[in-house]
Amino acid sequence: MKFIHTSDWHLGKMIYGRSLLEDQEYFIKQVFLPAVDREQPDFVILAGDIYDKTVPSGEAVQVLDGFLTSLADRGIPVFLISGNHDSPERIAFGAEIMSGRRVYVSPVYDGTGRSVVMEDQYGPVTIWLLPFLKPAAVRHVFPDQEIGTYEEAVRTAVDHLDVDTGTRNVLVAHQFVTGASRCESEELSVGGVDQVDVEAFEVFDYVALGHLHSPQQVGRETVRYCGTPLKYSFSEAEQEKSVTVVEMKEKGNVGIRKIPLKPLRDMRKIRGTYLDVTALSCYQGTNTEDYLQITLTDEEDIPDGMQKLRVIYPNLMWLQYDNKRTRESRVVEGAGDVERKSELELFEEFYEIQNNQPMSEMQQEFAGRLIRKILEEKDI
Repeated sequence: MKFIHTSDWHLGKMIYGRSLLEDQEYFIKQVFLPAVDREQPDFVILAGDIYDKTVPSGEAVQVLDGFLTSLADRGIPVFLISGNHDSPERIAFGAEIMSGRRVYVSPVYDGTGRSVVMEDQYGPVTIWLLPFLKPAAVRHVFPDQEIGTYEEAVRTAVDHLDVDTGTRNVLVAHQFVTGASRCESEELSVGGVDQVDVEAFEVFDYVALGHLHSPQQVGRETVRYCGTPLKYSFSEAEQEKSVTVVEMKEKGNVGIRKIPLKPLRDMRKIRGTYLDVTALSCYQGTNTEDYLQITLTDEEDIPDGMQKLRVIYPNLMWLQYDNKRTRESRVVEGAGDVERKSELELFEEFYEIQNNQPMSEMQQEFAGRLIRKILEEKDI
């Protein structure tokens, strides 16, 4: 039994005010579906955070509709669950109708969980669909049980699944498993209250997780986050994005590999002086259309630097400086002797505090003339 594990598409996501829907549609049509055609999997798993918002845009819904239709036309089943960014009710809408074309969707949690049995030469494989769970949702179904944490919620939900451990079982879930590493683009909980111990999933032969954006295994090799297909923050700039291909033979025999993904536009960090950064020959590995964070090391700020750099890099998202001024942090002190200092001396101190370097002789002369002019006009 071969299947592709992907998650966290976040359709409709915006970064720095820019929609990534074009990039996401390119990924689906030009990268993911061709990979499906090459691999010919028995099914595809989409493990939550399908949309970026609980009420997605019409355009985002159309992109997902086109994807599901493409898989259905190919005769490839797909299993998808709602994540913490999704509305369980909206994801579950039309689930019974869609199952007629082998699009299997997690229901709003009712205590049972949805399961579908697939068959191959080694026997049955049961796919269990468990949407993102909060303690309150599970407590509502089992009011007589003490459920105060995410750990207790997930364990309770798993305990109420009728899992036959003598056969192969795949769980699709969207939770934070203790020990996994996070990055900046993910929602963080205070004190790690959303953590679930990996032992909660020990009865499953493979656990297809969504929620975290970095591809990784947690505990054993068969409990995996596949990560996002695209980079959604500059903390992910060095990651190689992928989808996970899983091949299950007889029980206990699971092969795992990753397919690297090439996006329409990458997300990169560039560092150097303004002259270095504007010399394209120095950055031949960078597509000028990529989403960029540029760090300038010039000691003097570049006037209208963002606008100037966007002539070369139209998708520049973040410009920052790394120089003496930004590396040092200084606080205004010694206000007691202000009355004994001239206006120019006070301005020079203020300039040095703000820029971590003294004014040049030319700047002092200009500031002196400007202050004298202001004082003269004040006396008129």
